[in-house]
Amino acid sequence: GPGSEPGARSWGEEGGMAQQRWVRLSADRPTSTVYVLGTELSLDVSGSAPVGATTFDIWGTAGVNLYIVHNGETLKVPSCVPRWPLEANIEAIITMDTPSIRASSDKVRISYYKDTGKGPMAQALLHLTCVEISLDVDTSRSGTVNRKAKNKRKWMWGPEGKGAILLVNCDKDDHDAKGMDNQDKKVESYADLKDMSLMILTTCGPEDIFDDYQLVLHVSASDHDKVGVFYAKGGKKLSQYKHILGSGKLSYVVEHDGFQEKNFYVEGLAFPDVDFSGLVSFHITLLERPCEGLPDIPIFSDTVVFRMAPWIMTPNTLQPITVYICSVKTNADFVAAVSKLAMKAGCKLIICPEQENRQDRWIQDEMEFGYVQAPQKGFPVVFDSPRDGKLKDFPFKCVLGPDFGYVKREPVNKKTVSSLDSFGNLEVSPPVTAKGKQYPLGRILIGSYFPSCRGNNMVKVVRDFLYAQKVQPPVELYSDWLVVGHVDEFLTFVPASDRKGFRLLLASPATCYKFLKQKEEEGYGDALMFEGVKKTKEISIKKLLSDQTLRKNNSYYQKCIDWNRDILKEELGLDEEDIIDLPQLFTRALPSSKAVAYFPDLVNMLVLGKYVGIPKPFGPVIHDQCCLEEEVRRLLEPLGLSCTFIDDFETYHELLGEIHCGTNVRRKPFSFKWWNVIP
Repeated sequence: GPGSEPGARSWGEEGGMAQQRWVRLSADRPTSTVYVLGTELSLDVSGSAPVGATTFDIWGTAGVNLYIVHNGETLKVPSCVPRWPLEANIEAIITMDTPSIRASSDKVRISYYKDTGKGPMAQALLHLTCVEISLDVDTSRSGTVNRKAKNKRKWMWGPEGKGAILLVNCDKDDHDAKGMDNQDKKVESYADLKDMSLMILTTCGPEDIFDDYQLVLHVSASDHDKVGVFYAKGGKKLSQYKHILGSGKLSYVVEHDGFQEKNFYVEGLAFPDVDFSGLVSFHITLLERPCEGLPDIPIFSDTVVFRMAPWIMTPNTLQPITVYICSVKTNADFVAAVSKLAMKAGCKLIICPEQENRQDRWIQDEMEFGYVQAPQKGFPVVFDSPRDGKLKDFPFKCVLGPDFGYVKREPVNKKTVSSLDSFGNLEVSPPVTAKGKQYPLGRILIGSYFPSCRGNNMVKVVRDFLYAQKVQPPVELYSDWLVVGHVDEFLTFVPASDRKGFRLLLASPATCYKFLKQKEEEGYGDALMFEGVKKTKEISIKKLLSDQTLRKNNSYYQKCIDWNRDILKEELGLDEEDIIDLPQLFTRALPSSKAVAYFPDLVNMLVLGKYVGIPKPFGPVIHDQCCLEEEVRRLLEPLGLSCTFIDDFETYHELLGEIHCGTNVRRKPFSFKWWNVIP
């Protein structure tokens, strides 16, 4: 059509129209309104037309762009059409390009005509003030706030995705504080501010316009307990930061103080969970103040959305940073051996002293290390297990600190907590692809019972929390055939330079029987197991192989492990070549029907890069050499691993745990960013 400029209108949210507002006019008196940059005003042309009018024309000052939409065509005015028919399907649209310097400095006039009359029958006048109002966050996940981003209301996963990220401010940057930073509604330090995400409000326009309008920053009622917002009026001193939104405060009236930009700092209070998707929206709304006694009317709203960063676990394949271990009355040699291994692997060692652990050595069970990450920063976060043994205060008292966060989930009824809630029963696989789906951060593994029997299960609050993090979807295994019932009793992962970058190691009774039978056939039937172990009777290969009850029980335990093997192959997309069976026997722990390791459990190892600390099995000695140790080396050394066997027999094994149960490792985060996952 003549003068048509289809690209000239402001197209807003991807592929959709910009935010549009309907404006009613009057032929009796001028109308005044505010135009917000980036929106459109649609004028009610026929509403203010006098009776008998059939056509109209439209004129505007230089700062206004005028368009007529007629029969599906958009035409820029002025065009070669002098007058337009007053029809139901005709629309007049206004946009503006720059904020006004003075109020009502731009005008639009609509003149109405009767048939062929020369002069107008009536005129409707609109006074316009253009203002800029924009609420901006780091939608592109680059670490800095994006100005004038489109489509800020939507949060999208993946490398092409967008949407800002919030950290749960669950660390303690001030040593003297009682709890976590997000429990205090205060900005305690500049370090505390760095854990928050920046949200910038830009306003531009004539000062006096805000006498008739009000700007309100608000959060949805369902989200107020998930976030806190801080704002420093005027200065940047810590004492000037006031808590303005969240924890019961739903809205904040923005004062107009001549500052065109206001920096708001947002902190997260809650991780995603069964009743919280992790998404939080903030809105800035412009309200028109009508005559006295009537409520304000919203005329413009801008929305931004954040997603709370999930808690992410770190698999054995990631580089270790710190090893944690408990020092108890009898384990000095064990601590020394682990300390030596940690030094070799270039790790820091943290020894939890007796006054902190009160003789509770099971540090793997008390907590799990993970991390949170936003584009601007990240930090480790310890997940405190509901197990609560004597070590229960250690994560909160000694691990929580500056840039070291803390999270806990426990059931209302403590009686429901079982051994399956200890975090030896919470592991994570390395990155995998299964059934065509990629898991670039791996998958969480938890042990539970067979659906058929009344057994133990990880408590609902912990499982719900793990599922809600979304980026490492859990796989449930069957571990309740064991007395202790932890997945780390029959599996682990070790790094490898080939294939998928790792191997899954599984405890295998069948492999062990085959191996011992071979030794007997080679003429070593009299070689003794448990040589040099106090309080444990030595036993020959021949005698062990002839114990029918032990053999029968182990064939059952092998079936339990095979059930898990099949689940792992399917859910982690593994082939047989990705799995190594380590020789291992279990035995029935009377009076229960469940299993414990017959000799120190080889898969319950400490993995520190290529250095692995393995429970010393005290297997049959052949040519002055433990043949089980030799076999494990034969299986693992080709992967580039260096094996150290550590005696944990009396200090851990006899108490139904091993090296992995008695240690804990904080690892480097993934280089892969969780927001690039496509869940």
